[in-house]
Amino acid sequence: MLVAGASGYLGRYVTKEFADRGYAVRALVRNPEKLAAEGANLEPATASLVKETIMGDAADPASLKDACKGVDIVFSCMGLTKPQENLSSEQVDHLGNRALLEDALSHGVKKFIYISVFNAEKMIDVDVVRAHELFVSDLRSSGISSYTVIRPTGFFSDMGMFLSSARSGHMFMLGDGENRVNPIHGADLAKVCVDAAESSEKEICVGGPDTYTFNETINMAFEAVGKSPWITHIPMWVGDAALFVTGIFNRSLAGVLAFAVSVSGLDNVAPPNGTHHLNEFYRELAAKGETKQ
Repeated sequence: MLVAGASGYLGRYVTKEFADRGYAVRALVRNPEKLAAEGANLEPATASLVKETIMGDAADPASLKDACKGVDIVFSCMGLTKPQENLSSEQVDHLGNRALLEDALSHGVKKFIYISVFNAEKMIDVDVVRAHELFVSDLRSSGISSYTVIRPTGFFSDMGMFLSSARSGHMFMLGDGENRVNPIHGADLAKVCVDAAESSEKEICVGGPDTYTFNETINMAFEAVGKSPWITHIPMWVGDAALFVTGIFNRSLAGVLAFAVSVSGLDNVAPPNGTHHLNEFYRELAAKGETKQ
C-alpha cells in the first residue's frame, strides 16, 4: 500500500500503524531523509518501517506517475501545510491529489483514503478547505471501487504551536477563546485511518477523546512550560481586517490566515476517539524542548 505525504505528522503515524498491522508500505515523500529522525511534534521515525521509499511532489504531477503501480490501497494526507511562494492549495491539495488519483485509477487501485477537513461546509470559502473539497468531489465521481474521506477536527501537532507561544510567556488569541475543539493525536487518528482501509465507510468525522475551549488548550500549554497564563484576546474583526490586508500582499500567507480566522470562530467537536490526552502531549513536548536547551 502507498502512503502519500508519509513524512508529515499524520503520515508517519499512519505508516507505523499500517506496518504494525502487516502491510507492506511504500512511502511517497519529497525528502526521504526526513523519515530517519523523529519529527518536531514527537512523531516517530519510520525509515526502518517502510518497504520502499519513492520521491514525488504534489506540485509536480508528472513526478507522481507510477507511484501507485502494484499497490491495492492508497492513503493520502499529501497537502500544503505552510505558505510557500508560488504555490497554492489548489495546486497541491486539489490538483496534486487528483494526479495521484488518476495514477491510482490507471493501475487498478482498489481503495483510496483521503484526509480532508471537519466542518468543511462551514469554511468552504477558505482556499485550503475549498481545495480539499474539490478533490473530495473528484474522488466521489472517479468510479474507484472503494474510497473513504476522513475528517478530523485537528491534529495535536496543530496545538503544538501554542506551546511555542507559551514558552515566550505571552499568547495572542483571536476571538474570546470559548469556542470548543477536540483535537486528535496522530497515533489515534492513524488507527481510524487504517481501520478505514478494512471497512466500507465512505466518510468518517473524528476527534480526540477530550473537548476543550481554546482558552483551556492555551492554559494547559502555559502549565506545561511552568508559566502563568498571559493571553491577549484580539477581536475577530481585527483578524478579518488583517486577512484583507495580507491578501493584497501575500496570497499564500493569507490562505493560511483565512483558515485560522475561520477556525477561531467555530466549534470543532466531532465524535470522540482515542486514548491520548492533550495535556500529556504538551508535557512530553515541553520536556523534549528542555532537553534540547
